[in-house]
Amino acid sequence: MNTGAVGMQQLIFVYPGDLNSPTGGYAYDRRIIAGLKSLGWEIELISLGEGYPFPNPAQAEQAKEQLQGLTPGVPMVIDGLALGALPEVAAWVAKHHPLIALIHHPLAFEFGLSEEQTLLLKRSETEALHHASQVIANSPATARDLNQHYGVPIERIDVVLPGTDRSVHQRRRSQITHGNRDAVRLLSVGSIIPRKGFPDLIEALAPLADLPWTLSIAGDTTRNNSAFNQLISGIARFGFEGRVQVLGVVSDAELISLYTQTDVFVLASLFEGYGMVYAEAMAYGLPIIATRGGAIPDTVPSEAGLLVSPGDVPALTLALKTVIEDAPYRARLSSGALRAAAQQPTWDQAAAQFAVALGRFTPT
Repeated sequence: MNTGAVGMQQLIFVYPGDLNSPTGGYAYDRRIIAGLKSLGWEIELISLGEGYPFPNPAQAEQAKEQLQGLTPGVPMVIDGLALGALPEVAAWVAKHHPLIALIHHPLAFEFGLSEEQTLLLKRSETEALHHASQVIANSPATARDLNQHYGVPIERIDVVLPGTDRSVHQRRRSQITHGNRDAVRLLSVGSIIPRKGFPDLIEALAPLADLPWTLSIAGDTTRNNSAFNQLISGIARFGFEGRVQVLGVVSDAELISLYTQTDVFVLASLFEGYGMVYAEAMAYGLPIIATRGGAIPDTVPSEAGLLVSPGDVPALTLALKTVIEDAPYRARLSSGALRAAAQQPTWDQAAAQFAVALGRFTPT
């Protein structure tokens, strides 16, 4: 890494897989990296490849070899999806670099894991976090979980919330005229995995078949075949093929169009470490229907949406019915969403806060 620039702040940013993957965690990484670069940071990006959070011994050894040749002393951020699976690598890195763990979502909190996998990840991640000089969490809820369940001292945790592009979102939405269309357009954005609760959403809509609504689901359909098949079978079981669209991964332009053309955002996640899509939806002024799983209540205030207990399908049905039938109530929630979005950081502010957290490990 070039050290010739006067006052240049350097960072090594390590992540698994493809940085362009369409998930909230990778989107957070991309935006923070771009923001740090705009602030003058020189960042070396290192991908550890595929296999996480369950790398085989060869992949783990390859990760160590990749990191051994880097300039010692330069702060290293490792995304938690990789770090939590590499405690031995974390121990080595901590001897040669300030090690900063970036945690979007504790690995052992994922849904759909076996008991053995959960215990393995809990032990592995606890050990890896022990070696970190500092931990950056994406929400107060994640910080609390790291402290309470992983023993990370609260003084070693910085919270850097995801940002939004709220001014751009609101301007784009204001250009859309919905008119007096018949159906209320519902939108879900999220990978088709067990934690996102799509079977609950489809089941909750079943008693509302006589109401005017459509649902679009945008998100990766390839991460969990069982979850995807369950979603498709649920759509067929209730005869929703003509009303529910499963779009798969969409482009940024297509996602913007979905947000701007939508009336209500709904995602029945069982747990979220933050829930960036909820924040994005509020920045577009969308009413929210969600659960109280994990950090969602911290992200979505009552003035912006209706929250139900995770897995409570009848309560989800009632929330959907209320918002679909009551246009004035939707308008009030929309106004509340915009007020809530105004309190959220922009991505520039998030990157600046991230830089402050890193600042203690870089020479002045």
